[in-house]
Amino acid sequence: MKLVTPFQVNSFMLLKLPAAFICGVRLKAIDQHKACVSVRHRWINQNPFRSMFWAVQGMAAELACGMLVMQAVRQQNHSISMLLVGTRATFIKKARGRIEFVCQDGLAAQGGVEDCLVNTDGVQFDLFVTGRDAQGEIVSEFVFNWSVKARMKP
Repeated sequence: MKLVTPFQVNSFMLLKLPAAFICGVRLKAIDQHKACVSVRHRWINQNPFRSMFWAVQGMAAELACGMLVMQAVRQQNHSISMLLVGTRATFIKKARGRIEFVCQDGLAAQGGVEDCLVNTDGVQFDLFVTGRDAQGEIVSEFVFNWSVKARMKP
């Protein structure tokens, strides 16, 4: 099984997702079941209301579930495309301090990727992410709709 490591992902972000890297978005942990991404409220990622900008929260949340999808794709011996096709977000309170975004839908990601290998039209599925502050209070919740489709072998 090819599991990615936080070091690999954070190094990848420096080169391919510099805005997320500069804002302090970091993958802290990942396994087959869940991924945890952390970001601390700082001057570079704040809004005029002295809390974390919604787009920074979105980047961190998307990374949490997107890494589970990427990991599920890497485990297959087939070329599979993945695309984020929709998102919904709810912001409950100001995001200050360190916020952790956790997606516990690793099995749903694996199931969706496996289903796309037998469904030629591709598959869509939702993954849920919750952002919590240091006190464990929910600051934001996200739902990401992913589309995966197996590419035809030549």
